[in-house]
Amino acid sequence: MLEAYLVPIAIFIVLGLIAGLLLSVASKKLAVEVDERVGKVRECLPGANCGACGYAGCDEYAVALIEKNEKITLCKPGGAEATAQIGEILGTEAEIAEREVAFVKCNGVPSATTSKYEYKGTQTCAANNLLFSGKGSCAFGCLGFGDCTVSCEFDAIHIVDGVAKVDPEKCTACGACIKACPKAIIALRPISKEVKVLCNNKDKGGITRKACTNGCIGCMKCQKTCEFGAITVSNNVATIDHSKCTNCKACVEVCPVKCIHLD
Repeated sequence: MLEAYLVPIAIFIVLGLIAGLLLSVASKKLAVEVDERVGKVRECLPGANCGACGYAGCDEYAVALIEKNEKITLCKPGGAEATAQIGEILGTEAEIAEREVAFVKCNGVPSATTSKYEYKGTQTCAANNLLFSGKGSCAFGCLGFGDCTVSCEFDAIHIVDGVAKVDPEKCTACGACIKACPKAIIALRPISKEVKVLCNNKDKGGITRKACTNGCIGCMKCQKTCEFGAITVSNNVATIDHSKCTNCKACVEVCPVKCIHLD
């Protein structure tokens, strides 16, 4: 009677041992070698998985750095510190670019603009933008529902007085807010380049003034004043080339509508 139980048990034990042995051999034969540097590089990355590097997340970027010889400067949240650490692991050097921060090209606060209609739909910028380019009198300005705020994992952008504002100290230039904004009015600037145009309205001056009293009227006074060729007017709105800007403030002082600001 006892043998009737022992024999099947013994068979199962033997089969288990054989299966374990086969799996052990297979794991060694089929093993994919992982470069130990991948783990070390991954530890240098902040883990934000923001996609600013162009990859789905930090893990994928770490693999690309090793297997594809990807640039070591693509992690904006990690900044210069992460770049230096990765460079040390990989034995490479790269020119570390100046830290960038986002800014919003709009100053359409309630006192400067009006509403075209009362909006009661889905409270997102993306949804409101589908209805006659938004509720605001300016078709180019911030809608103020905070899609950018929701997208930011670093608590770096908030709606203040109806317009999105960036906290430079918290901003990592990950680009999430830029992707989230349906008006495409969020851009990056080097943190030392503090002059910025807070308008993106491409209508002619008279139309812009009716929509927002803080809007750029395309008068070109800033362009004529700048000695460095850093600010130009195109499509009725001023734009700054931050690679040429010296923060001299000449454009800030000459702007008649005060749409050029210095942090």
